[in-house]
Amino acid sequence: MARIVGVDLPREKRVEAGLQSLFGVGPTRAKKLCESTGVNPDTRVRDLTDEQVSRLSTAVQASYKVEGDLRREVAANIKRLMDINSYRGQRHKRNLPVRGQRTHTNARTRKGPRRTTIKKK
Repeated sequence: MARIVGVDLPREKRVEAGLQSLFGVGPTRAKKLCESTGVNPDTRVRDLTDEQVSRLSTAVQASYKVEGDLRREVAANIKRLMDINSYRGQRHKRNLPVRGQRTHTNARTRKGPRRTTIKKK
């Protein structure tokens, strides 16, 4: 079983796709990791040797901030925005879209289901 940074990689996927199950590793970074460690990106995760898994693990830990550390950093960045009361921080606090999207008709994913109001006659 391939376990990198505390995450089990999906056994049936190719190594290049399996590495993307790590938070902070996308297609480009997965390809670079395979090249730098000399692992064939087309092999399946179940076929990796222990030596290849250890090479991948050390490369990920040495080069990139992934999983828990990255999640903490992102959460700290959002908390900082909220603490300094910036516009983006206020949008995060109010659970509204942060990046300038319209909210008059859309933004249901971010705002949640509609709250109907009762109209008086």
